[in-house]
Amino acid sequence: MSQNNSLSRSHRLIVLVVAFLGWGLAGIHLAITSLVMRVATADLLPEGTPEAEIGQWFGWLVCAFLFGAAAGGYLFGLVGDRIGRSKALATSILCYSIFSAGTYFASSAWMLLVLRFLTCMGIGGVWPNAIALLTEAWPDVSRPILSGILGTAVNVGILAFATLTTFWYVTNDDWRWTMLLGASPVFVGLLALLMLPESPRWLALQDAGESASKTTTKVSAIEIFRPPILKTTIIGILLGTIPLFGGWGASNWATAWASEAGDTQAVTAPAEDAQPSTKPDPTLKSRTIIYRSLPGSIASLLGGALASWLGRKRTYFLLCLCCFLCTQMLFRVESPLSDDFLFWTGALGFFSGFFFGWLPLCLPELFPTRVRSAGAGVSFNWGRILTGIGVLASAAALKQIFEGRYADVGMICGFIYAVGMLVIFFAPDTSQRRLDD
Repeated sequence: MSQNNSLSRSHRLIVLVVAFLGWGLAGIHLAITSLVMRVATADLLPEGTPEAEIGQWFGWLVCAFLFGAAAGGYLFGLVGDRIGRSKALATSILCYSIFSAGTYFASSAWMLLVLRFLTCMGIGGVWPNAIALLTEAWPDVSRPILSGILGTAVNVGILAFATLTTFWYVTNDDWRWTMLLGASPVFVGLLALLMLPESPRWLALQDAGESASKTTTKVSAIEIFRPPILKTTIIGILLGTIPLFGGWGASNWATAWASEAGDTQAVTAPAEDAQPSTKPDPTLKSRTIIYRSLPGSIASLLGGALASWLGRKRTYFLLCLCCFLCTQMLFRVESPLSDDFLFWTGALGFFSGFFFGWLPLCLPELFPTRVRSAGAGVSFNWGRILTGIGVLASAAALKQIFEGRYADVGMICGFIYAVGMLVIFFAPDTSQRRLDD
């Protein structure tokens, strides 16, 4: 029996369920970042703070997510390579749950920023270890399906939270309950710590003579940044950056735009026999997330299969092209209150969703087993660092140049997909590559 089949079917199902829940419940925190952080900032800042400053804080909180997840992905990725994927995955889930509970007590914008960074370290640790554990526990023939399932998990979490907030509104005065909801995966983390089986490939390395102590010596933070793995790492980071920046640096500005339009009392010009409409719509930001995440959930499920059918590089190029067109149309609509806004949000969510089935399939193919968790984690999470730098720059531009106009900064951020169409030409084609070392 091959190493990849050495787990029983029930154990492989446990791996799949825990990976799905750990990453899917982390999706709640992605939605919290998009839906809650602007109103939480507005609550914690002095009354009367201008929208440009609130928007800048929103950008900083997005960066807290990105930098925290990048640090966690790097740290917990190394932990996964040294002491095992299952322990690192369980610890990551516990990390984001515990610090989310602590965020309930945030009393200032700065405290919120720090606690969100710590929460998101756990979120960053889930992805590389869930990917490594899944890809090493299941047969190769299952990987396109599994990558789609894992890519869908996060969108399911986002969609579930966004749907909930259409009934239980998130407002400046009532947002802290979302932090307690974000802490609920603590039970999944505890169960994973007790019953999640270890990767058979990782265990095989230990049995072959690379014991945990030797692995600690050999798998280091430096290894993936020096030849012969350095080139692979750079390519992986670039491939991970494009869809991440597209999501956090473009789509999230659309959510903030919708939040501003829906949470404020926008007076519309009345007809001669009608009264002015002054009622805010606190569900608009939630509906924006639903329109983005629902088609994204379907697309991410099919992302691995599409990459296997069309080829890794061709799929990536076409997705970048479609997403670029969608962002340019989205941020040219007159207002988030228009039907066109939600249509183009849905179209962008559909095409960008495929990336998150593509990435779990293709990034692990770049790296050998002994550094796969760290390599995949660095590719995805250092992409977050570059994305965070871009979001910081766009947040500063929002305040200093665009005077709080979310549409203008979102349109410029959408050009990242044009960059992606160029980057993919330098990537290797891993379509025929297996995970055997």
